[in-house]
Amino acid sequence: MKIALIGPVYPYRGGIAHYTTMLYRAMCGQGHDVLLVSFSRQYPRWLFPGRSDRDPSSKSLQVGMSNYWLDSLNPLTWLDTYRRIRAFEPSVVVLQWWTAYWAPVWLVLGALIRSNLRRDLVIICHNVLPHERSPWDVPLARAVLRLGTRFVVQSEEQARELTALQPGAEVTVVLHPVYDMFADDRLSKESAREHLGLPLAAPVLLFFGMVREYKGLADILVALPRIRESLSAVVLLIAGEFWKDKSDYLDLIKRLGIEDAVRIDDRYIPNEEVAIFFSAADVLVAPYREATGSGVLQMARGMGLPVIATDVCPVTACEGMVSVVPRRDPRALSEAVIRFFQIPCEREDCALDRGLDERTSWELVSNVVVGLKDVDEGL
Repeated sequence: MKIALIGPVYPYRGGIAHYTTMLYRAMCGQGHDVLLVSFSRQYPRWLFPGRSDRDPSSKSLQVGMSNYWLDSLNPLTWLDTYRRIRAFEPSVVVLQWWTAYWAPVWLVLGALIRSNLRRDLVIICHNVLPHERSPWDVPLARAVLRLGTRFVVQSEEQARELTALQPGAEVTVVLHPVYDMFADDRLSKESAREHLGLPLAAPVLLFFGMVREYKGLADILVALPRIRESLSAVVLLIAGEFWKDKSDYLDLIKRLGIEDAVRIDDRYIPNEEVAIFFSAADVLVAPYREATGSGVLQMARGMGLPVIATDVCPVTACEGMVSVVPRRDPRALSEAVIRFFQIPCEREDCALDRGLDERTSWELVSNVVVGLKDVDEGL
């Protein structure tokens, strides 16, 4: 089948670039003819909240062939991209939706594809609505999403949010596939901790990925004093770029008196270093207050690292996790961490399985996108 897939790939960084790359590889591996369309420019520098939208990795995750046609600020490139897609004559066009910033581009492309090209337009929703919302997010999301013929989301919560905006929409819930592309780089725990300067014997909790309020970093910080009462020399390793001023977190750490128990690496972690952090940790803590489909959780699964997560993650995706606790509940979170380290049999029994299964494979996403599985089969 001929598929036009639109989304960021290297040299852009982050989870959605990784997602696009892995989906492209799966589609090509299944024998599809894929036209991959990416961006010559994503965001103006002043608008991007991180230091850069470019991937600093020396070990980049690349695709074989990408066409960098779309400039988010140049409508002429949107029209030219449509003409190129039309010349390709795809059976399916795949857009990805995650922020209202892309609404003007997708409105133009989507309208042309639906009205002139008249092809199946599948929209993969990473976030139906953003975690930090503005008054224009709902109307812009509704305007874009009404152009889709089918939709793929990564949790039941997102499916409900989408159908609230687009009643009667054909929505398939597909769990976020496992990120196991860095698993072969794993080190021994001793080597990884030596590399990061961490104590060899102390319990190490990992909080990984860009730091935003909805990810609940404050909750694990509040839980840490109680954890220390039971575990003594515990270390919380925070590895990821802060998207806002981190002074509030630093003040909280100081007020709680846990400065010596917290290590912060405030930057985007390049691909070649990801395995070091996951290898050094005993458990990933994911105290999310909201979630859609977390690439960090699926990266932990791919690396074989146990996870303590809140109850916002999809139930099926939580299978095999150490513990699922209520969101915004530091006491429950502390109890789960303490139990993990104090009950060895529980820790040994619930280590995550690195193996892929049908529900978390990239091939399933590909099959749903191209229509080879219906809605029920995709669940």
